[in-house]
Amino acid sequence: MNATPLTIGIDASRIAAARRTGTERYTYEVVAGLARIDRRSAYRLYTNGIPPALPPLGPNVALRSIPLPRLWTHARLGLELACRSPDVLFVPAHVVPLAHPPASVVTIHDLGYLAFPQAHTARRRLELELTTRWSLRAARLTIAISQATKDDLVRHYGADPARVRVVHHGLGESFQPVESPLAIAAAREHHDIAQRYLLYVGTVQPRKNLERLIDAFALVANRPELTGVQLVIAGGRGWLSENIERRAADLGLAKRVRLCGYLPDADLPALLSGALAFVFPSLYEGFGMPVLEAMACGAPVLTSNTSSLPEVAGDAALLVDPSNTEEIAAGITRIASDGGLRGRLYARGLARAASFTWDRCARETLAVLKESAEAIGQKIGIGTRQPSGN
Repeated sequence: MNATPLTIGIDASRIAAARRTGTERYTYEVVAGLARIDRRSAYRLYTNGIPPALPPLGPNVALRSIPLPRLWTHARLGLELACRSPDVLFVPAHVVPLAHPPASVVTIHDLGYLAFPQAHTARRRLELELTTRWSLRAARLTIAISQATKDDLVRHYGADPARVRVVHHGLGESFQPVESPLAIAAAREHHDIAQRYLLYVGTVQPRKNLERLIDAFALVANRPELTGVQLVIAGGRGWLSENIERRAADLGLAKRVRLCGYLPDADLPALLSGALAFVFPSLYEGFGMPVLEAMACGAPVLTSNTSSLPEVAGDAALLVDPSNTEEIAAGITRIASDGGLRGRLYARGLARAASFTWDRCARETLAVLKESAEAIGQKIGIGTRQPSGN
């Protein structure tokens, strides 16, 4: 006998971003995945205005646009929940409203503001500190996007490990090897990138360790195996990006280091596929999505041996100490000179990336939502159809 279908409310306020990075992409993909795999539960997507684009949604998904210029989460979403509460509230990338159902679930992505407090104003750090503590307390269950993030929550905030579930991100289907040399060449020429290049993709900010990456490249740029190789840094400008942008010029590498700004999603697979290597020596990541995207496109990956990055990369990347410039430089030299290593990383990366799908992420997320509802004694039944091809 089937119980009443579950009503799931989702804070989808981040879904409206024109350029989806990080939490915006996660919100979009999880909503899309839930819509694909679960046709029985009733979903309400709460948005602050009408989003310009939505993923394909089924008849069991309703959009609830409740615009408010300020204090949307607590004043507007909270009021909506108080008047018409779903069985479960899912907050994929924000803070749990003051008024919320008992079976609320929140995703916490990282504690970067603790790792790099200087990247935030004192007011913003206090806000993040208070909202993280509140969300951990208010939510019945918390989703951490990596074991590293879960460990941080337990260590820094005393989170109950029994109430934190690790659910890894998925990977978009567009990230796969581009086999056409013409397509790769066209993408390179469009962004004025040399024929042989090392590629970094991500926000240009100190946490990404880009000054040290440039310093490491400077140590080995004139080695024979790196003749003509360009270091390409792709991403939007973040906090203190000016120092990073000046570094190459200060080292006399203005022509060898290319800062090309934000890359459209449509160009990423070709540029990742054509890279000599993908270099991502970040100092701290809650997950490290660019590493996964690079592996899925067949790029040999060099990344850090800290935070969540070894968890995501597994044995499919060359791991280095991100605080050691010489070790980063040695890693660049090794990956550039050893074709056998690049071949092994290519094969391992493709296999590793294949296990990270958004449908898998959605199924595991749905299980957490169901568990949260069951934990407060609701009788529910969730029917899902198994997606094909995953």
